[in-house]
Amino acid sequence: MAQRNRALSITNPNAAGIDIGSASHFVAVPPDRDDEPVREFRSFTADLHALANWLKACGVETVAMESTGVYWIALYELLESRGFEVLLVNARHVKNVSGRKSDVLDCQWLQQLHAYGLLRGAFRPAEAVCSLRSLSRQREMLLRGQARCVQHMQKALAQMNIQLANVISDVAGETGQRIIRAGAYIDTWPGSSLCGGSPPTGAQSPAPDFGDGTSDMGLFLGQVTSPPGGLASNDNGCGFLICCPRRKR
Repeated sequence: MAQRNRALSITNPNAAGIDIGSASHFVAVPPDRDDEPVREFRSFTADLHALANWLKACGVETVAMESTGVYWIALYELLESRGFEVLLVNARHVKNVSGRKSDVLDCQWLQQLHAYGLLRGAFRPAEAVCSLRSLSRQREMLLRGQARCVQHMQKALAQMNIQLANVISDVAGETGQRIIRAGAYIDTWPGSSLCGGSPPTGAQSPAPDFGDGTSDMGLFLGQVTSPPGGLASNDNGCGFLICCPRRKR
């Protein structure tokens, strides 16, 4: 059987490759587009705009970049808004392609593979879906943190022998939080902190008449209950944005 040599044909002649980094990005364009086909750009916003302008000047239409950490997100969104077709590729898939020379930079290798159509872009959902996903993950993280704070708060109260959990049903509720924040002022200034007020100016904090409070436990309670209204405030903010997303201007 006659052996036939099939040469790869270029499918994306206007392709560029970008090696993403935390401090700077290396960009490669086709060698015939510029006297310096490989350039380094810092990761600041002004430099990212300069990168996009250079790609436009070189006639680039499609760009391939690796999904390195979260450093690619800002550049990806900028290039996409400027009208480029952006492919987000897996670094493992790029390394599995044979034939790379040792003196070729990562950005040049990406540019070559993309020019021959050997790269496949990862799925990137729409902007609204990405925003909803970020809010949902943040809300889930805050809920887990809220549960841990409540557990630490209950432990600190038990160590101080403040049996608040035997008096009210929820120490993390509004009543429980206001009692804890009122602290030593409960007996001396009746209702002042509970009603949302504050002790008189210059007043000294009296020693509490209940519990075996220590300074470290008191400090800890102050940290887990601050800022006022705070255990669920951030969670409520995420929930509000999920239910009522902001419209684009």
